[in-house]
Amino acid sequence: MKTFIANLLAIYQRELQSYFKSPFAYVIAVVFWLIGGLFLIVLLLSPEGIIAQVSASDQLGLGQTYDVPYEFLKIYLNLLGSLSMFVLPMLSMGLYAEERKQGTLELLATSPLTNWVVALGKLLGVVTFYSAMLVPLMGLELIALSASDPVFPLSLFLLGHLGLLLLGASTLALGMFISSLSDSTVLAAVMTFGVVLLLWVVDAIATVLPGPFGLSLSHLSLLTHFTDFTEGVFDTSGLILFLSYSVLGLYLTAQSIDTLRFQRS
Repeated sequence: MKTFIANLLAIYQRELQSYFKSPFAYVIAVVFWLIGGLFLIVLLLSPEGIIAQVSASDQLGLGQTYDVPYEFLKIYLNLLGSLSMFVLPMLSMGLYAEERKQGTLELLATSPLTNWVVALGKLLGVVTFYSAMLVPLMGLELIALSASDPVFPLSLFLLGHLGLLLLGASTLALGMFISSLSDSTVLAAVMTFGVVLLLWVVDAIATVLPGPFGLSLSHLSLLTHFTDFTEGVFDTSGLILFLSYSVLGLYLTAQSIDTLRFQRS
């Protein structure tokens, strides 16, 4: 067990250092922060923003009641979820494709480390970097929510971001598997984005299809369960689904590298 943890930590630290030393990773993070910050400003302060709509409703005496902090967080997390779907393929594209390009994948494949340990260490590294990208935006959200009276429940804030993190981990795990199939980072990013689009299509089909088939598709939809988290609904089936997608990505990646190990032996 000690050997397993030591090997896992070694791969995790190596992967995390590669992200924090990569200028391209910083470019991705800065673009993510700029667009995420712009979303927040537009959502709150633009003429079509939530605050303007509530003010207009009060002036017209429509008598509609809005839970402004709740609506703000729900909409903003969904916007960040959509933005993440464009960013995550660029984070996962080099996980194995870059190793292939540099010729180090063969070393990993033939090393004493198990494929599961390598894949899990890489996934934890990229998920940690994605979490670090979310921290500044979470700070901005907390500043905006601090004006709420009564105080906005911290549990809803944390639950929504847990859903965002689980959505990210699932997508990164699938992207890691795709990255293990090619030595082209661009191709890996495009294919992962294709998978993301497929997930969107599945979600859209599930909403229009009636009956058991539509219901079954909605149970498989990452976006449907992510929406539950943003609305403050903790559903264990959603948690299990996110973890299942992550484990599936790990399993497929380990199998892919195992195939390479067999070919080299």
